[in-house]
Amino acid sequence: MSNNIFYTLQKISYLDQKLQTYAQSDYYPFHMPGHKRAPLEFPNPYSIDITEIDEFDNLYYAEGILKEAQKRAAELYGSKRSFYLINGSTCGVLSAISAALPRNGTLLMSRNSHKSAYHAAYLRQLETIYLLPASTQFGISGSIPPAYVEQALHDFPQTGCVFITSPTYDGIVSDIRAIADLAHAHNIPLIVDEAHGAHFPFSKDFPSSALECGADLVIQSLHKTLPCLTQTALLHVNSDLIDLDLLKRFLNIYQTSSPSYVLMSSMEQCIRFLKEESAKPMAKFTELLHQFYQTAKEFHHIQIFDKTSCEPGTCFDHDFSKILIAAGDTGLTGKELHDILLQDYHLQMEMTSGHYVVALTSLKDTSIGFQRLLSALEMIDRKYHPSQSQENPLTAEMIYQMPKPGMSLSQAMEQHTETLPLKASIGHVSQEYIYLYPPGIPLVAPGEILTGNILRTIAQCEKQGLSVIGLHDAKNNNIHVVKI
Repeated sequence: MSNNIFYTLQKISYLDQKLQTYAQSDYYPFHMPGHKRAPLEFPNPYSIDITEIDEFDNLYYAEGILKEAQKRAAELYGSKRSFYLINGSTCGVLSAISAALPRNGTLLMSRNSHKSAYHAAYLRQLETIYLLPASTQFGISGSIPPAYVEQALHDFPQTGCVFITSPTYDGIVSDIRAIADLAHAHNIPLIVDEAHGAHFPFSKDFPSSALECGADLVIQSLHKTLPCLTQTALLHVNSDLIDLDLLKRFLNIYQTSSPSYVLMSSMEQCIRFLKEESAKPMAKFTELLHQFYQTAKEFHHIQIFDKTSCEPGTCFDHDFSKILIAAGDTGLTGKELHDILLQDYHLQMEMTSGHYVVALTSLKDTSIGFQRLLSALEMIDRKYHPSQSQENPLTAEMIYQMPKPGMSLSQAMEQHTETLPLKASIGHVSQEYIYLYPPGIPLVAPGEILTGNILRTIAQCEKQGLSVIGLHDAKNNNIHVVKI
C-alpha cells in the first residue's frame, strides 16, 4: 500500500473496514498485542462466541472446563492459584488492591503505576504513600530501590500493602525478591503489576518473574507480549496473605458478567502454546534481539538503551524485548523520530516520550521486521546530525515530578468542583488526572496541588507532540479543581 494510507484511512467511516484496510498494508507493528497480527490457528470468532451454556462452565463459579483451564495456567506459571481475566490487567489490579486492604487502609505504591492502581485507591478510599523510582542518566525512570521501600515502611508503619510496577512500560525491573522480603518482614503482602512481563518465565534471557521472587499477587497481561487477544490477562495467587474469597468477590465486581468465550479460548490456546510449542520460537526471538542490539552498537547518533545505560543502583534489571530508541544527538525529538519511522518506513512504535520511542517486540516478531527496523534506524542515523537549535528533550525526571498533596485522592474526588482555566489553576488542588498516554502514569493525580512547574511541563509535553490526556476538557484549556 502506498504512503498515503493515512489519507485513505481518514476517508473510511466504519471501524471494521478501516481495520481491514490497515491490515492489508505493509505497516509493521512494533506495538502490542503480542500476536503481532500473526495469530495461532484460530477458528472463526463468531462460531465460538457463546454464553454460559451447558457443558461450558461459568468463569465465576468454575467447576469444569474453565476450572481446569485456570489450573493449567497456574501449573505453567508456578502459582498456587490463577484466575482468567477478561477485562485486562486493569481488573486484576483493581481486585488485588481492593482485596488486600480494608477501606481507608494505607497503600505504599510506586508512583509510576498504571492508572488502575490509582482508581483502586479512590474506590477503596485508601491513603497512598508514593515510592519514586530512581532517576537514570538515559532519562527514564529506573527501578524502585529496596532501600526506599524499607525507609517508607519505617516511616509509615500503618502501611497494609506494597504495590510495585515491574517491569515498567520501558522494561525496567525492580528487585522484587528484596522488596518481597521487606514486605513479609512486616507481615504485609506485595502485589506486583507484571502486566508487561508474562513472557519472563519462558527464557533465561529475561528477568526472573515476580512469582519466582516471592510476590504474593501478580498480574500479567497475556496480550501485551504473548500471542493472545487484547484484553486477556492472568491474576496469580502466590501466598495466603490475601483472603481468596475476598479476591474472588472483587473479581466478580470488576469484571463483566458476560465473559467472552472468544477471549477465554484465546487464553487457553496461548497457555497450551507456551507449554508445548514456545521453546523454539522463544529461542529464535531472543537470538533476533541479541543480533539487533549488537548491530545497533554501530549507530553514531541514535542511542539504544541497555543495562549499561544506567548508573549502578538505578536499574536492577531490564527486559530487553522493550527496545528503547533515543534520538540522541540527531536533533530530533521523540515525537519527530516516531513520525519519521511511521511515515517514511511504515513502522508503528508502541510509545513516544520526550526524547525516545519504544518498540515493543514479542516472539511473534519476524526477522524481516527486525531488519526493517535496523535499516530504518541506520538511515536515520546517517541522515540526521547534531543540531544547534535542538530543543532540550524532556526526560522522565523532568516530566514526572512529585506534586505536594493537598488532600487524599478519594477526598479530592468527593469535594465540590470548580472549573478554572488550566493556566489559572496554580495553587489549587486538582480534582482530575493529567496523564501522558501511553503509558498512563499521572503527572498529576486528584488531591495534588498544581504548580507553575507542572503547568510548564504540560506545555512542553504538548509542544513536543506528546499526548496529554485525562482532563474533562479534551483541549486541555480547563481543569476541575476542588472548590475552595
